[in-house]
Amino acid sequence: MKRFIAFLIALVPVAAFAAGDGFLKGKILKLDGNESVTEIGGSSFSLTLSGISNSKSLSLLDVERALEKVVDDDKIAMVYINYDHFSASVSSIEEIRTLLGKISAAGKPVVAYGASLGNSSYYLASAADRIFLHPAGSGSLTGLGTTQYFLKDLFDSLGVEIQLIRHGKYKSAGEMYIRNDISPENREQYEVLLGSLWSTIAEEIAASRGLSVEEFNSIVDNLEVGIAETWIDKGLIDGLKYRDEMEQYLCHLFGTTDPAEVETVSIRDYISSLKKGPSGKKIAVIYADGEIVRSGGDIVGEKLAAQIAKVREDEDVKAVVFRVNSPGGEVVAADMIRREIELLKAEKPVVASYGAYAASGGYLISAACDRIFVDNTTLTGSIGVFGMVPALGGAIKKVLKVNVVNIGTSPHSGMGTGMQPLTEEEKAKYQESIEDIYDDFVTVVAEGRDMEKTAVDDIAQGRVWSGKDALTIGLADEKGTLLDAIDYAASLVKLDKYRISTIPEKKSFLDNIRELKNGESDDYDPLVRFRWLLEPGFHAMAIMQYISL
Repeated sequence: MKRFIAFLIALVPVAAFAAGDGFLKGKILKLDGNESVTEIGGSSFSLTLSGISNSKSLSLLDVERALEKVVDDDKIAMVYINYDHFSASVSSIEEIRTLLGKISAAGKPVVAYGASLGNSSYYLASAADRIFLHPAGSGSLTGLGTTQYFLKDLFDSLGVEIQLIRHGKYKSAGEMYIRNDISPENREQYEVLLGSLWSTIAEEIAASRGLSVEEFNSIVDNLEVGIAETWIDKGLIDGLKYRDEMEQYLCHLFGTTDPAEVETVSIRDYISSLKKGPSGKKIAVIYADGEIVRSGGDIVGEKLAAQIAKVREDEDVKAVVFRVNSPGGEVVAADMIRREIELLKAEKPVVASYGAYAASGGYLISAACDRIFVDNTTLTGSIGVFGMVPALGGAIKKVLKVNVVNIGTSPHSGMGTGMQPLTEEEKAKYQESIEDIYDDFVTVVAEGRDMEKTAVDDIAQGRVWSGKDALTIGLADEKGTLLDAIDYAASLVKLDKYRISTIPEKKSFLDNIRELKNGESDDYDPLVRFRWLLEPGFHAMAIMQYISL
């Protein structure tokens, strides 16, 4: 009986979506649950024992452009989301929700359906006007959390000594190797960060479902949802439907009983139909997506710097959006990119747009942009520096019964081999480098954000902030999507019509194979960043080179 009542309630709002003769006219845009949305999109592959695994993803920009077009596209009557197995970062979902809200506000219904719900899938689904769940479905809402591991006791038992050199009491990246429990500063940092991230999610979900934040948090804190009926009881969904009943519901919205008369178009096909824009003047979107390294990784410093230089020389590019989705990385690689962005900004407007991360080196490379757009859920800041030097000689002797002896021309010839502990003099030398790098980092941020260095230092110290908090402390300028950043960049150069070009371009499966064959792939040498541990001859210079932001 409860399910039947829910079915009737779910039919009530049909009139609110009606057009003309009382039924929807046009196609359904389907956002399928098996889709993966990433920053750049395209094809990626990995080598496994069973062969080559290839996966395709949609770019967030393409998805946003498609949803933006739906608002005024008379051929699209509504949006249907299957939230099962939908893959995207929380920040990407935050941006997608913004566009779905615009579609709903334009009078086009957004309906969500699936068989299981969790923190991420419900955050997406809650943007819909109506949410349905399979009668045998279930789910849970648990809030946000992080699990951290501390390895000092293990390393002590093995005879491994990790020497962490850093500036920033909140810079916790290497803390797991030197402690057996979380530091007070790190605990404070994550409690505030997770609380801020969750406040965004809870506020948006509560507003979508007509609940107070307190009511929604009570549901989460007391584990009040589980089996399908509990989701209805708490007002978090609108009905329970089997797949065939969902088809009937959609037919009802279009005034038919025949599913074949209801036309659909997938988000992927709809994206393919989008026009690229007029030739000539362009807005370039430059992606910094992943870890920043010198070679063999996601963002290769010299490679991206060279691509930025080409954009600077392209007279058709009138403005640039620098899309950053990076937790940081190596100092030298990040500084190469920062320098090219500085040169680019001297000639063309450069607007930063942040995804899930713009932390540490990810923040450094973009701090000087003309304006910074951020999501509430973006991990931002982490203005700090650290370096780690392992001493493995004791462990090798203890576990493998192999004695390690270093012979050199000076007292410090073994410095940075990873075999012996640093002397106090050597530690001081590394600390001096860390302090210099930190001071440079703070200076870049202070100049880019028009702040005093002391003010930057107060909010730096390696601390990670949510985008929501970053707006209040001056690390970002405006909450907005990637499309918002593009629109702003276009307004700076008074462009109404333009083509969007993306750098780097999406990779096809054949591109990945070709790069692997030619030894050009960013993934072809996954151990390269650890070569200072594997090659005794690399020594101290490698350790200095791989100090991380």
